[in-house]
Amino acid sequence: MTETAIYLSECKEIINKLNYTDINKIVNILKILRSSHGRLFILGVGGSAANASHSVNDFRKIAKIEAYAPTDNVAELTARTNDDGWETVFINWLKVSKLNERDVVMILSVGGGNVEKNVSVNLVNAIDYAKSVNAKIVGIVGKDGGYTAKHANACVIVPTVNPDNITPHTEGIQAVLLHLIVTQLKV
Repeated sequence: MTETAIYLSECKEIINKLNYTDINKIVNILKILRSSHGRLFILGVGGSAANASHSVNDFRKIAKIEAYAPTDNVAELTARTNDDGWETVFINWLKVSKLNERDVVMILSVGGGNVEKNVSVNLVNAIDYAKSVNAKIVGIVGKDGGYTAKHANACVIVPTVNPDNITPHTEGIQAVLLHLIVTQLKV
């Protein structure tokens, strides 16, 4: 098989292994969010930040949900990183936004965060803060889902079919699932 055929075959295998129940849980949480006039805060870094930015547009325009991605404001993001440190960048943004029990924090991440390995601690801190104010947490993550999978109200773990392609598959499937979710929420 060619590299193209192998990669696309892996994508098909991942899609066939997705947990539809977990996807539907996210959709239902977002339906409740919209009906209660809550806000959606989408957090991600790297390629997941790009997915967050794109999906904010779709959630706002298509699903009629008030949505934000802190990484879209590069001036605030870098000022907070410089002044407070990368590990607190999301939690401090959520505090200023007065995150509350009507809101949802969506985590997009390959690893999902891991304090012990010092990976995506900014996401871990945001999850802990969201829990402290009774906001809902949803996620689309890869590998074993890390901290996000353990603490989210609903989380889709993108199955690993080739350890060498975890990042591109996770971020690619995030985009597919985000479009699926928005389509189901279309008003």
